[in-house]
Amino acid sequence: MTIAHETTMSDPAPRSAGSEPLVVSGLHKSFGSQKVLNGVDLTADRGQTVVVLGRSGTGKSVLLKLVVGLQQPDSGSIRIHGQEIEGLDMDRLNEIRKKIGFLFQQAALYDSLTVEENVEFPLKRHTTLPDSQRRERARALLASVGMEHDLDKMPSDISGGMQKRVGLARALALDPDILLFDEPTSGLDPITAAEIGELIVKLRKERNMTSVVITHDVHGAKSFADRFVLLREGKVAIDGTFSQLEQSRNPFVVQFLKDAG
Repeated sequence: MTIAHETTMSDPAPRSAGSEPLVVSGLHKSFGSQKVLNGVDLTADRGQTVVVLGRSGTGKSVLLKLVVGLQQPDSGSIRIHGQEIEGLDMDRLNEIRKKIGFLFQQAALYDSLTVEENVEFPLKRHTTLPDSQRRERARALLASVGMEHDLDKMPSDISGGMQKRVGLARALALDPDILLFDEPTSGLDPITAAEIGELIVKLRKERNMTSVVITHDVHGAKSFADRFVLLREGKVAIDGTFSQLEQSRNPFVVQFLKDAG
């Protein structure tokens, strides 16, 4: 039986044209015969944290890779601060990418670099800052995520939660205004996962950061999410606050929340 999708719970508030840092419209992506995204629409306003939910294989991580330009959509539109990224030459795309921070699921730190060198890496690659300023900025960012005492350690010498903190500091190195998180609390104990959630809240308060977070931790995400977008079969099943998800009578939404515990 086909279940009807709720694309929204209520009409969105009027927005000025181009006001949203991120606007995804009608996004499609397939891999061979496998249709992963089938017309996804998603917006994220300035200072808003949007959590994307869905069962495994529903295209959540693919969505982030499309937004940052690591993969190309089959069709649809991705606009960053009003700029359509499809069809841009590599130089212009890289300029836009600098304003997007990406925290990978496994932190993706460089094994051969120290904690401090990992955070300095994007500054070396994309700026002309002298060594002293790069070092100063890297240390300030590490201090902001509670890693100021581990500068000379290698990634293999720190825990998974600490690696994600370093990954977050590195994602902030170029002062982005959009942050993408792929399963930021996956594999972490509840206390460390809660600390990562607190850092997301801190970024929103201190930097007015726009964040899109992929996670399976529905209840943990309640502490930092403004909106939840639930994907089903490559489409948005519902987009709203957690309270609106709880009030939904859509059988898929009801079952998803029940399974999430």
